[in-house]
Amino acid sequence: MAKIWGKMWALMGLLLFNSVCNVSSLSVNVNNIECVYEYVLYEGDTISGNFVVVDHDIFWGSDHPGIDFTVTSPLGNTVHELKGTSGDKFEVKAPRSGMYKFCFHNPHSAPETVSFHIHIGHIPTEHDLAKDEHLDPINVKIAELREALESVTAEQKYLKARDTRHRHSK
Repeated sequence: MAKIWGKMWALMGLLLFNSVCNVSSLSVNVNNIECVYEYVLYEGDTISGNFVVVDHDIFWGSDHPGIDFTVTSPLGNTVHELKGTSGDKFEVKAPRSGMYKFCFHNPHSAPETVSFHIHIGHIPTEHDLAKDEHLDPINVKIAELREALESVTAEQKYLKARDTRHRHSK
């Protein structure tokens, strides 16, 4: 029994470390086009995140074109695209492993600050886990809980960034 608990604690530590390594949050100043790159280890992983334009210098009116957002796969294919927005959430299944590109395009002459959060989620299959049949269901549940927690955290960051943007528009 102690052997099982020791393995479980080691695996939980590894999963926690893995989840921390797969989360990125940053703020980007977009003058024209700015891109961020993130490596996806496994085909089928979930790429999720959000972004919000935090407008410091001007107040957006109905004539403001917004910014464009594009996610490009390692082969150069567009896997997600948004046009003329002040922010949104996104979720994409990675068609393959490799380096993904996340680009913001600001057609407006004034620079915009974008708060950007991204998470690469991987739920291991039975093939990915240790062969100890008692730990497999626990490991899958831990991974599912980690992904659900990341989703809640991402939503909180998205709402906080939107709140910041709305406070600047008063």
